[in-house]
Amino acid sequence: MSSGEEEAATEQRGSVDLFSPHKLGRWQLKHRMVMPSCTRCRAVNNTPNAAMAHYYSQRATPGGLIITEGTIVSPVGAGYPHTPGIFSEEQVEAWKLVVDAVRAKGAAFFCQLWHTGRVSHAVYQPNGGSPVSSTNEVISDRWKILMPDGSYANHSRPRALATEEIPEIIDQFRQGALNAIRAGFDGVTLHGAFGYIIDQFIKDGINDRTDEYGGSLENRLKFLERVVDAAVAAVGVDRVALKISPTVYIADAHDSDPLGLALAIAERLNGVQEATGLKFAYLHYMAGSLKSGMSEEEVDILRQLRKAYKGTMLTSGGFDKVKAMKFVAEGLVDLVAFGRNFVANPDLVERFKVDAPLNAADPSVFYTQEPVIGYTDFPYLDGHTEPFEG
Repeated sequence: MSSGEEEAATEQRGSVDLFSPHKLGRWQLKHRMVMPSCTRCRAVNNTPNAAMAHYYSQRATPGGLIITEGTIVSPVGAGYPHTPGIFSEEQVEAWKLVVDAVRAKGAAFFCQLWHTGRVSHAVYQPNGGSPVSSTNEVISDRWKILMPDGSYANHSRPRALATEEIPEIIDQFRQGALNAIRAGFDGVTLHGAFGYIIDQFIKDGINDRTDEYGGSLENRLKFLERVVDAAVAAVGVDRVALKISPTVYIADAHDSDPLGLALAIAERLNGVQEATGLKFAYLHYMAGSLKSGMSEEEVDILRQLRKAYKGTMLTSGGFDKVKAMKFVAEGLVDLVAFGRNFVANPDLVERFKVDAPLNAADPSVFYTQEPVIGYTDFPYLDGHTEPFEG
């Protein structure tokens, strides 16, 4: 029996769980636990390094899937200190060390392509310029941005992109996808969530444009559609994934009809799949919170999105093992991502298998440039540690 036939038979028996195999396009996953994108701010001067290679390889498992932290597609796309980029030759070469370390463990590795848009500050912009966005409206003072010195400040007022400037941003995603494959990644995830630039175009709570990229839902989706088309043309449908968060309210990102938005996105992705005869790698639905998980409304949107989208579904949002097992067993999703748990437990898959206790993550060292403490020094189940020794 082939691996695909084995998986299909398992699903028919209704015994799918986190440790069941899953065929993800050209990759055969051996389990359904995904390490998602987690910003860590260890890429000094926006360049990947040996400590990052050690960190990711610690968490890689045979037949697992790892998604990088947000990786900026241009200097203008930056919004946090020391986040990696994928727009220069130096960065492409530096990523190869990280990719090789993860691939040596037998894991699939996707690069999350990121442009923060207005979720930024002039200090991160070339020549201290204004961040770019779909809008001129600044994020409210309720939300703060992490500064290079570790303090927090208000966001800078953005500058709405002129219509003729938008193709350049789209092309930065296209080039980022090409660069990621050149660096050895298996594929790319387009970051369309959490109030960053794609979210700034698709959500009606932010997009106040009057040109072809604003107004109706059809118009607001044009930027996303063209980014997807550009990435697909560059590297192929099956090497492209998308992350969305239609219900998440962060950095003033909100939409009046999150279900309608989610289903419209699914419809457009399905159209690309039907036209090409290939599947996207996955659609990542991000919702809920660490404390409370998903609300009933968010679960209902996931359920309807699952029915609408014809491909692999990944989700995240405050999951523990019990809830994740339930969602997978019920067929709500194919894969579940665990952010903080993977950060603090390099052997999380093994711990879940044997119901072992988990290390706790320390948010105070999430965004430092420290290569060991809170990054590569978490103990394994048997008590040993493997801190970076660069």
